[in-house]
Amino acid sequence: MLARPFAVVLLLLIGANVAFAADAPRPNIIFLLADDLGGADVSWRGSPIKTPQLDALANSGAKLEQFYVQPVCSPTRSALMTGRYPIRYGLQVGVIRPWADYGMPLEERTLAEALHDAGYETAIVGKWHLGHLSRDYLPTERGFDHQYGHYNGALDYFTHDRDGGHDWHKDDQVNRDEGYATHLIAKEAVRLIQDRDKKKPLFLYVPFNAVHSPLQVPDSYTEPYGDMKQRRKAYAGMVAALDEAVGQIVDEVKRQGMLDDTLFIFSSDNGGPEPGKLTDNGALRGGKHELYEGGVRVCAFASWKGKIAPGTVVDQPMHIVDWYPTLIELAGGSLEQAKPLDGKNIWPTITAGEPSPHDLIVCNITPTEGAIRVGDWKLVVHNIGKPKEKVELFNLSQDLGEQKNLAKTNVKKLEQLRAKFDQLAAAAAPAKNAGPQPKDYQAPAIWGEAK
Repeated sequence: MLARPFAVVLLLLIGANVAFAADAPRPNIIFLLADDLGGADVSWRGSPIKTPQLDALANSGAKLEQFYVQPVCSPTRSALMTGRYPIRYGLQVGVIRPWADYGMPLEERTLAEALHDAGYETAIVGKWHLGHLSRDYLPTERGFDHQYGHYNGALDYFTHDRDGGHDWHKDDQVNRDEGYATHLIAKEAVRLIQDRDKKKPLFLYVPFNAVHSPLQVPDSYTEPYGDMKQRRKAYAGMVAALDEAVGQIVDEVKRQGMLDDTLFIFSSDNGGPEPGKLTDNGALRGGKHELYEGGVRVCAFASWKGKIAPGTVVDQPMHIVDWYPTLIELAGGSLEQAKPLDGKNIWPTITAGEPSPHDLIVCNITPTEGAIRVGDWKLVVHNIGKPKEKVELFNLSQDLGEQKNLAKTNVKKLEQLRAKFDQLAAAAAPAKNAGPQPKDYQAPAIWGEAK
C-alpha cells in the first residue's frame, strides 16, 4: 500500500530537482584539470597519496565514476573547448607538438567564446596545448580575457622552458615570474578571483601541468612518501602540491563569499601513464595513450554548494565534451553555432539522477585504432583495415578490467557496434600529425611570439 505514494513522492522530488536545475542561477565556473593523474591516485579512492583538499571538494558534490576523456592531452582539451570529438576536426592523433604547423582549428567556437558572449569574465591559468602557430591560436584570441601559463606540454617546472625556449606568459606576452609552476598557477588563480569583475560571473579554467613529467617538485612534498621508489615518490609529491594548490583556490572562493555561487569541476586529461610503475589506475586496464578504460576513464567530480547534493555518486557514462553544452546552458548562453555538437547536457544526470544522455560515446578513432562505448558494451579495434586487425568486445558491467574478449561469442552485438564504428570512422576528418621532431628543429627563444 505504501509503494505507490512513495513512488509519487519520489517522482515529484525528481521533477522538482529537474526544474531547480533548469532555474539555477548563473554560477561562477572553476574548471580544474589535472595532467596525467592516475585514476586511483587520490585518497578517496584508497591511494596512499594524501589528497585532503580534493577529497573535501569531491565529497561536497558528485563523484563522476564513468567520466570519459581522450587518451592523451591535446585531444581532451580540444574536446572540452569545442564540445566536439576531436575526430570532427583532425586532432584525434597525439598531442600538438612544439613544432606543429597547426592548432585547434580557428573555425571552432570555444567554450570561452560562448561564455564570454554570455557575459562572463574568462581566464585560463595553466597549460594551453592547443596551438601557438600564430597569435590567432593563442588563448586571448580564442575567448579568454586573461591568460597565464604555458603553451606546450612537458614544461620544466622551475625554469619554465621547453626545449630551451622560454614558455611562460601572461596575457599572451612573455612573463618572467620565478617559482615552481604549480605554485605560480595557484597564486595567479587566487589573484584573478580577488581582482575579478564583480559585476560579471567568472569562468576560470585552471589546466595544471601537474602531474605530467618531468617529475619535479620541491623536496618538502616528497618527505611523507619516503618508502616509495624514487619516481613514484616524486610523482606523489607532485600530486600533493597539486592538491595544495586546489585548496588555495577553494579557500579564496570562500574568503570572497563566492562559495554558494560557484561550480567546481575537476578531471584528469587522460589516465595515468605507466600504470603499476608510476601511476595507479585502479581496476581499469591500461593507461595513457591506450583506449582501454585506464586510458580514457578518469577521476572526476563536480561540486556546487546547494545545487549538487554532497556525497552524490554518479555511475552513468559521460564525456568531457558534455561540459560544453552543460555549462553554456547553465550560463544562459546560446548553443546556436555553425558546427554540430557531440556533447549532451549532463546536468539532469548529475543533479536529478537521470540516466546518461548518451547512446554512444567515442573514446577515440584514429586511422589505425579506435574504441566506442554503446550502453555497457565497448568495442576496441586495433590495426584498422590491416591484415593483423584485432577486434575486442567487452561488457563493462561484467568485466570492468576488460579481460574477456566476447567478439567471437556475441557476433550480433559485435556487428551492431562495428557498423556504428565504421560509420564514425568514415566520417572522421583527416588526422593532423606533426610527426617526429624535424632534424633542423630549433626552439624559439620565446614560445608563441608573433610570426
